[in-house]
Amino acid sequence: MPLAEKISLTAAFIFLMTGLLTGIWKYAAMTASPKATAPRYVDIAHRSSLMYSFAALVLATFARYSIYPGWLNTLAAVAALSFFAFAISTYIVHGLLQDTSNQMRKPHRLGKTTLPPWVIHGFMGLLILAEVGGALVLGSGGLIAIW
Repeated sequence: MPLAEKISLTAAFIFLMTGLLTGIWKYAAMTASPKATAPRYVDIAHRSSLMYSFAALVLATFARYSIYPGWLNTLAAVAALSFFAFAISTYIVHGLLQDTSNQMRKPHRLGKTTLPPWVIHGFMGLLILAEVGGALVLGSGGLIAIW
């Protein structure tokens, strides 16, 4: 089994478990809330973890078939999956701190700290590059192989 596929399957399991565990957190928050709702970023962490787990499975399948060299597939998988993990981690942190209902709203808050806009925009630029680039490499390599 190619390393990129192993890494992607491992990430899928970690993301799935994160989704299940944040689901328990979401349920507990909902039962403690007078409005029966969880904090926004607890909900987002739960749902995004589950969605990213399935995205990691798709990347694993593309990695299995990709015609590109193993090092390139591994780099693409690690890039995309790392930013999936960074996104989930950010949602969990905001859920724990309950410091915002919209991380893109200015001023950008992280706990009691205000982050400069370049940090948020720089992170989002890198996230787009890594996630789209990684998926593009693995997806195109897999599709070229099967067609």
